[in-house]
Amino acid sequence: MRNTMTNRYRVFRRSTLALAVGAVAASLPFTTYAQSEGDQLEEIVVVGSQIKGANISSALAVSVVDSDDIEVMGVDSGEELFQLIPENGQNFFNEAENISGGVNSARGDVGAFNLRNMGTGNTLVLLNGRRLVNSASYQTEEIGGSFVPVNTVNSNTIPVWGLERVEVLRDGASAIYGADAVAGVVNNVIKNDFEGFNIRFRYTDHESLPANRETITAEWGKNFNGGKTNVGVFFNYYHRDRISSIQDPRWANSDFRDRPDAANWEGSSLVNDTSSSSFGQFDVISSLGSSHSLRVEDFVDSSGEFETYPVGDSRCDFTINATACAHEDGQGTYRHNYNSAFGTGRDLASDLDRMNLFVNITHQMANGAESFTELMYYKSESNLIRHASTKLSSVETFTMSADNPYNPLGNGPGRLSGPEWDAIMADVPEAGYDLYLDTYRFTQVPRIIDNDGMTYRWLQGFRGTAGEWDWETAISHSKAVKDDITHNRVSNTLAQQALNSADPATAFNPFDPTREGSNIDVMLVDVYRKSSTQLTTFDFKASNNNLLDLPGGAMGGVMGFEWREESFVDDRDPRLDGSVIYTDRSGNTFPYISDVANSSPTPDSRGSRDVISLFAELQIPVLENLDVQVALRHEKFSDLDSDATVGKVAFGWRPLEQVLVRGSWSEAFRAPNLVTVNEGTVARSNTRTDWACEYANGFAAAGSELDCEYGVQRIAQGSDALVPETSENSSIGLVLDPIEGLTITADYWQITKDDTIGLFGEENHIALDLFYRLQAGASNCSQAFNAQVVREAATQDQIDAYTAAGLCPAGDVIRVDDVYVNLDTRELEGYDIGVYYDVDTSLGAFSFSYNGSFLEKYEQVASGPSLNLVNAVQAGELPSGVGIDGFADLIGKDGNQDERHSARLSWRQGAFGAALGAYRIGQFYQGTPNVKIAAMTTYDLTADYRFDVADTGARIRLGVKNLTDERAPLADRYFGYFADAHNDYGRYMYVDLRLSF
Repeated sequence: MRNTMTNRYRVFRRSTLALAVGAVAASLPFTTYAQSEGDQLEEIVVVGSQIKGANISSALAVSVVDSDDIEVMGVDSGEELFQLIPENGQNFFNEAENISGGVNSARGDVGAFNLRNMGTGNTLVLLNGRRLVNSASYQTEEIGGSFVPVNTVNSNTIPVWGLERVEVLRDGASAIYGADAVAGVVNNVIKNDFEGFNIRFRYTDHESLPANRETITAEWGKNFNGGKTNVGVFFNYYHRDRISSIQDPRWANSDFRDRPDAANWEGSSLVNDTSSSSFGQFDVISSLGSSHSLRVEDFVDSSGEFETYPVGDSRCDFTINATACAHEDGQGTYRHNYNSAFGTGRDLASDLDRMNLFVNITHQMANGAESFTELMYYKSESNLIRHASTKLSSVETFTMSADNPYNPLGNGPGRLSGPEWDAIMADVPEAGYDLYLDTYRFTQVPRIIDNDGMTYRWLQGFRGTAGEWDWETAISHSKAVKDDITHNRVSNTLAQQALNSADPATAFNPFDPTREGSNIDVMLVDVYRKSSTQLTTFDFKASNNNLLDLPGGAMGGVMGFEWREESFVDDRDPRLDGSVIYTDRSGNTFPYISDVANSSPTPDSRGSRDVISLFAELQIPVLENLDVQVALRHEKFSDLDSDATVGKVAFGWRPLEQVLVRGSWSEAFRAPNLVTVNEGTVARSNTRTDWACEYANGFAAAGSELDCEYGVQRIAQGSDALVPETSENSSIGLVLDPIEGLTITADYWQITKDDTIGLFGEENHIALDLFYRLQAGASNCSQAFNAQVVREAATQDQIDAYTAAGLCPAGDVIRVDDVYVNLDTRELEGYDIGVYYDVDTSLGAFSFSYNGSFLEKYEQVASGPSLNLVNAVQAGELPSGVGIDGFADLIGKDGNQDERHSARLSWRQGAFGAALGAYRIGQFYQGTPNVKIAAMTTYDLTADYRFDVADTGARIRLGVKNLTDERAPLADRYFGYFADAHNDYGRYMYVDLRLSF
């Protein structure tokens, strides 16, 4: 990785020692030339200014990863590439961590951009200097006290094999590029004016896993019309075998307490299996007296409940059939191991095929202008295996009719009978009993997800010169599509019908864990989610690098206009969007529950907006050694009441030849994404703590404690009252060139973002409800307290406990009503360090680079109701155990690492080359600060040899990723590690052959 650091920005390679000195107009934001010792000119693109020849670009904090760096990294996708860039944070869209979201996750081949760990959506992503369309599907991230929809450009649509370089502007840049450039800008630069034909083959093999990867890449370019026309084509095909939890003993048991490293784990159970299985808990729907035969013979407990187990389990007392036995409740449920089920487990990574195609056409026209055309196409197909479905905790349990022929306490052929059952069944009426499926999971089949993705983009532009002005204009259109189909989902409607059926051919048998014996197919459905996004843009800009002569040189400037139209469509299956309605026995129905077991309801949604931008930028050479950048942009959104006007000021001052001081102040903004504005009523179910109940439990009589942790629904919806998030960004840095070939950089930065869009959150609302109840005491119990917390009527046990606690009685929380709002301020600060050294010796050419990104502050500031809660806990007005979600110090929380590093040492001597890379992610904590996730360091090694085969140039490269076979530190997650931050695949090797014709 490189930094653009000085007016002499150097590209040190064996054949090049470059000095940045000038510029020409291009389709990119800023272009300079670097002159080598051999007087060859190499075009260097630097993001951060749109002025032709702007010397200020050398003073901007920009990191550059060029094509040589990318090859040495050994990556196969944009997702892998950007995970190795220290300024980029977690990828919340990776497959190993999107399990809990189910169909509401952005699944398939998708990677996210997340500079500074500010959250997805705060990074602007460009291709050749122009905005890219967002991924077709979105998902949620925790912002404030709950989860909010976020979207991102899909990093896997970036054709990494065709990249000339990736530029990361580590500064707010909305004044230069518009909305979303809060944490920074990533500009992906495709190779231009390419001539020749290269074809490459790569094979990757995991040392400890039966999973391989194959890659084929082709690059072709040719000049036509006497050099006036150039056509370049870049193609890549990639296949990856699935990686399943059963392939490694570290993942195969979802109860991680037996892992050797579990002894050092603090604060969590590490139990990630489930008490919900196809050997479930059942309740008799009848009031059974203490003398009832089922209770006397200990088939059920005093509540009429019994557990089931596989035949042969030590807890078995009563054999129901050939596969299941029973015991009264209280012996512990049979736990289901997600990660070894079905003989396949569940996937950490899907079986994947991906294709990337990029075409670049430039043509010099007779009038001196240049036409440039860009065509991009991406396609992916993936297949993913997930765990079985259960019901949501907020949905009333299923009922098994007494008429069901498999009901052991019913009236059909499955009724328990015979001499050994006479005493037990003595009081069971001939009509039988209905049963509740209290806890049950449909483990007869896994969920299987097919996800197909497609993205295309075309761009047509022209550039030229009119007098002293250079002009450029372009129009583009792009579209992304995702088709997500999940097989083996359970329809709530069909499940209840099958449980009520008296026909053995169509009745569901929950006492048989096999697919055939249970008849589960009668209630299985395929469920789809079809999503798409579109982006159309038009822009025009004119630049003049000699507007005015000043003592320090010529002042340059640019002015321009941009228009874009953005839209999205999220089309859910009829069983999810309310077209097929299920109503449980308590009357719950859409929009609070869907017809798909284990999936929250989500209505179809769509939205669009037009955005008009006007911008201007000046480069002012105040002195010969002091350049200043001033920029201003205004954007107007068709769907929001408020516009955004932001500015930027940056400077580069060179007091000495070897010293550059640089700094900037800017305003940035992020518009509310289209989902948060347009989404309809969305219900999500999560297990939450009822804080009022917890408080009352302290006063409950022994043995009558209340259950205070249970499933709660959160209801949220979009809001057109949202305003753009705004931020102030500032940085100050130092660049040193103490000796030839050595450059050292240090930059300190701050971001203060106001009006962060999020949700107050379920637990915060429930805590606020307790706060109001404590203030009111037992008086005025007719008031609503926190009206957003909707409760059931209190039971007698709850009335007794709350009254003893001096509070107005309260029943269980049914749901919490919330809405997307502009919350409080988010504050971040940190620093970046870079060291770059290149030297030629008799032993060869050596190149060393180091980048470190350090996070010193990350806080979500509380105000309003959240501040009241924080103050109440600190003052002792709320119990200390009451957690306030999302409004606190976030540094280190759930993957917000306080430091990330990358280093690389490369060597070349003639036909031979080698490189050693090192990557480190600092420690963080999970859930609570005392549960530490250790830092992780990995090393990569490559060696290559270049040779000729007849007239064909060839290069073979051998690479080892994760040389020391480092495994991810233990975490309390689905596969025993924190997959948003870490990779746990161990060591793997690849061989790469390139042929150049």
